[in-house]
Amino acid sequence: MTPAYVLASWNRKILENYSRRTVEALRQVLPLRLALPRLESFLAENVGKEVQKDARVIQTVAAAVAAGQPPGEEMLRQLLAAHRQVDRTFLHRVGDFPVGIVIRYEEIDPVRKQRIALLAATTERILGDWRRERRARAVLRGAYPRPELERLVHELMRLYALETQLLSRSLRLPALLVPLREKLAQSLYGVMNEVAQRAARDAAGVVYRTGRP
Repeated sequence: MTPAYVLASWNRKILENYSRRTVEALRQVLPLRLALPRLESFLAENVGKEVQKDARVIQTVAAAVAAGQPPGEEMLRQLLAAHRQVDRTFLHRVGDFPVGIVIRYEEIDPVRKQRIALLAATTERILGDWRRERRARAVLRGAYPRPELERLVHELMRLYALETQLLSRSLRLPALLVPLREKLAQSLYGVMNEVAQRAARDAAGVVYRTGRP
């Protein structure tokens, strides 16, 4: 397995765990619980979409690092365009869901670009010092002290939560839930950010604990 594959796999596990814990937390919030049957299917599809996008970022940066070309503005623009293609596939797949979605790129793109840039810089930093004989946890420990790694993972998830909040404002909900749309969006972000803090702490703990991960 290549370092890029290992890093993308680690990222996927973090996001899937984050999404699962988010759904568990949403069950405790009354306004969100009303919309949960619709939100669960949306969140499940959304995390799959983000895993695919992140893997594309990691693979693209890995190829650039191998070629001695650091990520630049043009690469970010290309990745942003590639993300929109994933969006189109996502919208087609959720066409039969009990919600409709119209993505407002003028709101989402600035947040998305910030997250792409952070993930690209992180990938460059980690892969730049990844030698074949080193294990993944050793590489991550060498690249980031534990507090910095925890802050990094939390920031990546916070930006993911913010993008999800913006996307949730585009959901076409049943008439009964429309007046709650903004409250739902704010509550969703609050829950996701709180879960992100715990998930980031746990992810850093896995990297830094002794013994078998």
